[in-house]
Amino acid sequence: MNFRRGRSSDVPEINLIPLIDVLLVIIIFLMLTTTYSKFSGLEINLPTADASKQTEPPGEINVTLTAAGQVLVNKVPLATVTVPAISEAMRRAAGDTKDPVIVINADAKANYQSVVDIMQAAQTAGYPRISFATQSPH
Repeated sequence: MNFRRGRSSDVPEINLIPLIDVLLVIIIFLMLTTTYSKFSGLEINLPTADASKQTEPPGEINVTLTAAGQVLVNKVPLATVTVPAISEAMRRAAGDTKDPVIVINADAKANYQSVVDIMQAAQTAGYPRISFATQSPH
């Protein structure tokens, strides 16, 4: 017995077009609100400062580091650029001065490891007071 003789059976359909429209709106919203970070192009420009030049106190040892990696202690170039050699040159430059200030004049293009070596040499020599020289912006 077929009780559905006069009725036609409708197959239910899922309309995908409104679903696609909603997903595209969500994707566009996410693309517009997302912030993108760029880490590969990190640029650092050092050193500059806006301070007046002080007169040189008598307890300073000037250590200069050139871009080529040459180290000068009180304008005297060192033959070897190792931590013990720099430390010994600082002790000689200090002479009888008690607790001098080490002023590091490093070129902006100098190797960072060389600056760390100078700081380690000052610590080895027993001089904890370290200062960095900068130039005023042009």
